Order: sequence, then structure tokens, then C-alpha cells
Amino acid sequence: MRPRALITTTIALGALVAGTAVPAQAKPAEPPTEPVAVGYGGAVSTVDATATAVGLDVLRRGGNAVDAAVAAAATLGVTEPFSAGIGGGGFFVYYDAKRGKVHTIDGREAAPASMNETSFVNPSTGQPYRFDEARISGLSAGVPGTLLTWQDALDRWGTRSLSQMLKPAARVAEDGFPVDETFASQVAANQAAFGQFSSTSALYLPGGQPPAVGSTFRNQDLAETYRLIAKRGTDVFYRGEVGRDVVATVQHPPVAAQPVGSWPYPIRPAGMTSADLAGYRTRFPEPTRSDYRGFEVYGMSTPSSGGTAVGEALNILEQFDLRSMTATQAMHHYLEASALAFADRNRYVGDHTGQSVLQELLSDGFAKERACQIASSAALRKPVAPGVPDGAYGGCSAAAVADTRDDRKSTTNLTVADRWGNVVEYTLTIEATGGNGMVVPGRGFLLNNELTDFNFAPTQGTAPDPNLPAPGKRPRSSMSPTIVLADGRPFLAVGTPGGATIITTVLQMLVNRIDLGMTLPEALAAPRASQRNGASTQAEPAFITAYGNGLPPGHAFSSTEEIGAATGIEFLTDGRLLAAAEPVRRGGGAAAVVGRWAGH
Repeated sequence: MRPRALITTTIALGALVAGTAVPAQAKPAEPPTEPVAVGYGGAVSTVDATATAVGLDVLRRGGNAVDAAVAAAATLGVTEPFSAGIGGGGFFVYYDAKRGKVHTIDGREAAPASMNETSFVNPSTGQPYRFDEARISGLSAGVPGTLLTWQDALDRWGTRSLSQMLKPAARVAEDGFPVDETFASQVAANQAAFGQFSSTSALYLPGGQPPAVGSTFRNQDLAETYRLIAKRGTDVFYRGEVGRDVVATVQHPPVAAQPVGSWPYPIRPAGMTSADLAGYRTRFPEPTRSDYRGFEVYGMSTPSSGGTAVGEALNILEQFDLRSMTATQAMHHYLEASALAFADRNRYVGDHTGQSVLQELLSDGFAKERACQIASSAALRKPVAPGVPDGAYGGCSAAAVADTRDDRKSTTNLTVADRWGNVVEYTLTIEATGGNGMVVPGRGFLLNNELTDFNFAPTQGTAPDPNLPAPGKRPRSSMSPTIVLADGRPFLAVGTPGGATIITTVLQMLVNRIDLGMTLPEALAAPRASQRNGASTQAEPAFITAYGNGLPPGHAFSSTEEIGAATGIEFLTDGRLLAAAEPVRRGGGAAAVVGRWAGH
């Protein structure tokens, strides 16, 4: 979102963060609402200046990267409610400086026990529901994992309590923040869906219209929900009255007696139960790892496909000397590697994919077999067929089934580093902008529509589809929070929202920074394109202008206004930190450091 003018009470954390020798301050120094900051002592980069301010103040008062990440994420649940919040889930990647190890938390939403392979098939027609028909319903809501992710991250690696880290966000929700153009436009884009529900209309459509740009938006219900959780713990959500309200919303959607506008589909309830919430657990899988140009690239394993797809594409690109190429030639190889990785991701990767398959997808032998299909003179015909990760490599043969289904998602991302060298890269979401459109009555947060990330019907012909719904299963994700080490120490951390474009955006940023010699801010700001094994490549206009005419024949483009909204931190060789956020996309992000370098 566009960096906002910060409200003093939003960041007055001195009385809220206990257990630190740093004196309380009435008003901590506000971070500049700028996309780049260089300095010492820790750094924060998010899409929102208020969230960055909250995270930075935690660092200044002695909290570590995990503490700051949770406080910033809770604040994003207030200021970016259509992209994230406790009604959703996400993936948390953490570098532990003391142990020199990367850990991950899978806080992805889970399907309730009532879900099965045909849950998104209309029994009256035998055909899959349309996306919006499935989305604006109870069917799309998975059991949320965000709140338990925060609790587990703090329990394992933090130095502050969840109660402490929720209080700043509660203050933001209570005191409010200025509505910017992005916030208002996101409400306007969801007006028809939001207008179907009494609770959502009351919060986001006062008088039947989106809140005016420049007005102050307050969410007293969310403030009280945060404070209730701070007082009584996560059990109030997973086993108590907040959870019961979540279940009631899914089972009995709060359809308005007098909707604002019309909606073309019936709003269906679903079968999530209190037992589904009580049974939810986060997971702690080993991160994916790829070695690229001497760097160690760590990412998220299943149910995310991000770590596997980014890693495979890097392994393919490592077969080529991109540094000796022109930027246009390098972009051609980046697009081709993306298509190949997506073909394999779609065919093989889902929540229950076995480790042996994932290891083969990330093997050098498989990458060489896939890379031999790329020619410098012409683009591959799309969709390309997936490879066969069977351990027997040597040719360029492949199967003949490809899934080109797109994912529509709005997410948010944050990057934090502290003075001890710990790093958090965290991507969280409620899926589409506005989730499933339902604000839990009296609680102030939207529910996710994450289960629409399942394939609604089989996509792989006679072969098994790894991403069909099932009880307790977690839908495949593209979220790709990534930490890059050099000689075992942090070099770079990057992530972005953007649905399936997340994978390509993270990949392109790594290519820009490592192969093309861009600075991190340049790598984030550079024009983007996303080839996801489709007949055309989705691209920003500036990318088409820069590269379209020079690329080999066979590339086709469809223009889109913007792709992603990245954040990142680079560890410079002299001990400084470079924090970067988007300068323009989504209105620009906010990067800040604890101690600013006077030379920048």
C-alpha cells in the first residue's frame, strides 16, 4: 500500500514492549517513507509504512527479528486487511544466526474434514464452479494458520510474548489510519462481493460506498479481538469463542437482508467445524535448498511449490553463463526456465508430494535434462510438457500433459533482520484480494478463500493430480519466501505477493541481482515478466518495451499493470544492511534501518 502518514499512537510502544532496558519514549522516530534504507542494527521492509514503523520500534527496544516480524505482520492485518490477517495463513522462513541454520514454519490453511475431491464440483451440473462462485462462499475458507504461526515462531525463536506483539496492532486498529487510494480501490473492486454480507458492508461500505480517500479508518472489533487473544492466548481462537464465530460464519454466511449491489451466484455454506480448528497444527518442514553460483538458496517446501520451482529454475539457469549474455538474452533464458519449472510444478507438486520426488526435481541431473530443451534462437512452444524426475537423466524427452491453470491471489510480504544477524522472510495471505468476502461478525477480520488454490477438477489427464482437495489437505501455494546465504552467512532475503507470479518474481529478482549485477533496489524495481507455462507471458509494459522486440521468435506477451510488491534485505560486506521495498508498485513500500548510515 502507499506509505501513510503515521499516527503517533500507532507507534508508541514504550509501555507495550516489556523486558528491555531501553527507556520508554512517547514517540519513537518515524522511519522515512522511502523504499531504500542503508544502516546498522537491524532493518525492516514491508509494503506499509505503519507496519514498518511498528517492526522497527520493536528492534530498537531490544526485540529480535522474530518479534519484529510478528508485530509488523499483526499490523499488516490491520492496514492490509484484504491481503493478510488472522483469517489466513502463510509461510515463515527464519535464519538462526547463533546456529547458522534456516528453519521454516508452514502455517498454510487446511481443508476441513468435510472436504473431498468433488467439493468444488456443482452436483447439479457435474461441472466445476466458476472461481468467483467458489470464492464467495463458505466452501473456499480453510482453517486459518496465521495466529498459530505467530505463537510458534515466538515460542521457538522470539524474545517477546504474543500478547506484547499484538498490542501495537490493536492500537493501530483502534486509533485508525488514513485511507489511501490503494485501500479505497481494493474495497471498490470488491464492492459487489462485500455488499452481500452484513458484517462486511458495515465495516468496509459505510453508507453503501467505499471509505473516502483521506478519511480515517478504524476497526474497533479487530482491536478488541487482538486484545482478547493477547489476554487469553491462541486457544480463544482455536478452541474458544472466536473460533466458534469463525465456524458459524462458514456454516451460516452472514448474508445481508438488503445487499449492496447484486451477486450472480448463490452463497453456499460449508462444513468447517470446531474440531477442525482445534485440530490445526503448524508444521516445521526442512527448507528446500539449491546451490546457485556459489550461493545457498533456501526456500519453502510443500505445500508451497515456491521453494521447489524457484530452485529448479535456478538449477536450469546454472547450466548457462547468463553473465556473458546481453540482458535480453538472459531474460529469454529466464522465461524458458520458468516455463519448464512450472510444467514440473503443476504436474508433481502438492501437499502430499513425497520427498523423493521433491529431491529429484531439485537435482542437477534433472535440471540438465530440462535445460537442454532451451535454445537461444527461438522460444519453446507453450505449454511445454513436464519432465520425468526418475533419476535416469540424459536426454530431452518428456511427458505430454501440462496444467496452465492460473492462481489469483493477493498476498503481503515482509523482511526483517536484527542486530544479531537473525533474518525473517515471511509471506502471508488470505488469497484473493478480500479473501472470501466475509468479515467474521463482531471480530473485524476477513476469512480466507485459500481452498480455491486446490484444482477444482483433475488437470493431469490419466495421471494423478497432486492438488485435488482432500480432508485436512493444504492447497498448493506459490509463496516463495527466500533466504540466500554466502558461505553459510546471510547475503540476501527476498519475497513478494502476487499469486503464481510470486515464483517468477523471486526468480527474476535473484537473476537480476546475482547474474545481471543490479543492486537490490534495482533488482526490485526492474520491469517484470511472468512465464508460467502459458501460451503468452504476462508482463509489465516496461518489460515489453525493453525486451519484446529483441527476444527470439516465439515469445508472446499479455500486458498487465504490475506484478508483485517485493521486499528484501541485503547484508553488505562492511556489516551494513540494505533494506529495499517497491518504489512504485502498490503505491510503494517502506524500508527502514535501526541506525541509518550517514553516507546514504
